[in-house]
Amino acid sequence: MGRDTLFGERIVWEGRCRAATVPFAQKVLAAVASVVSAVTLCYAVVLAKSVGMPVGGMMLLSAWCATIALGAWRVPIWWRSQIEYVVTERHVIWKRGRIRRSIETNQISYALVRWSANEPSTGDLVLVRAVPTGALRRTLSLTLHDVETPDRLWSIIRGVEPGAPLGSGERSLGQRLDVGERVLWTAAPCASQWTTRRAATAAAGAVLAVTFVRSLGRSVPTLERLVGMHALAPALAVLLVGAVALGMLLLLTAAVGVGYAALVRPSRLVRETRYIVTNARVLIRRGNEELTLDRSRIAYVIDAPSRRLHDVFLVLDGPQARAFAPSGAFGEDDRDDALRPVFAAIEDADTVGRILRARVLDKAA
Repeated sequence: MGRDTLFGERIVWEGRCRAATVPFAQKVLAAVASVVSAVTLCYAVVLAKSVGMPVGGMMLLSAWCATIALGAWRVPIWWRSQIEYVVTERHVIWKRGRIRRSIETNQISYALVRWSANEPSTGDLVLVRAVPTGALRRTLSLTLHDVETPDRLWSIIRGVEPGAPLGSGERSLGQRLDVGERVLWTAAPCASQWTTRRAATAAAGAVLAVTFVRSLGRSVPTLERLVGMHALAPALAVLLVGAVALGMLLLLTAAVGVGYAALVRPSRLVRETRYIVTNARVLIRRGNEELTLDRSRIAYVIDAPSRRLHDVFLVLDGPQARAFAPSGAFGEDDRDDALRPVFAAIEDADTVGRILRARVLDKAA
């Protein structure tokens, strides 16, 4: 390997996106925009042919939605296809053309691995640095998208010799420990918590469901009367029915998706979550996501009892930084459901607290 031109350090690894993929949010945006474009186009054709109404604005809206759908589907692939990743002795570098972002390896608080659902050996590696809490809160992270064997790459960044079992998200965390690493404690969350965000999402799903039922109840009789009058040509009647059906399908899908996100997904994630503390690291597995944290980064361990269960928060330490989470201070409501260094809704908080605090005291001594 050569040397990096920016820092002049020896390169220990370099690579690119193995297979550029479209993020889930962009896929949803592309699907919604496509349906809205198709529905608007069908309505425009029916109005123009049946009553001669000017539909220039509707055609423009349809074209605009189609452009958004195409951009949401293709732009991420084009953008990621030219990204390069470089790991040097002291830095991890993200670069695309003249654009560069970097993070020092000794400032990385923890890493997230998001395994691909299609390729078990591919995923995203997110490197997060702890940030000051309170008014100075901000997000400092670097994401390496679609890299091959992200857990092996994280070992290289940590300066640890990658083990043979690494490289597949289908293996459990216990099968992919470092050489000489042993499990001291393991547990799983006992319940899924209801947050303000989750309650608001459930309410939004209920509103969408009621809207779907009311819209369907009003549109079906109207369509039956209109088609029974034979006021439209057969082709126009088919377009009108198709537009209404697509609109109802979009509304139903949105109601089901929002309801699933609020009612089903949190419980499913709880069943798929496992907490592991070893003699060197803290590991959390939730579905296809993994969080790995060196225990030397833990500054404080905070036990927050909630009825019969406990939430154990890990306050992280780093160069000129100390924080509970990348988004800000301890105790704030999360803005998303990202995996964080927290043992949520566990029963045996005393044991894990003693194990982690012992390492913290050793570090302070």
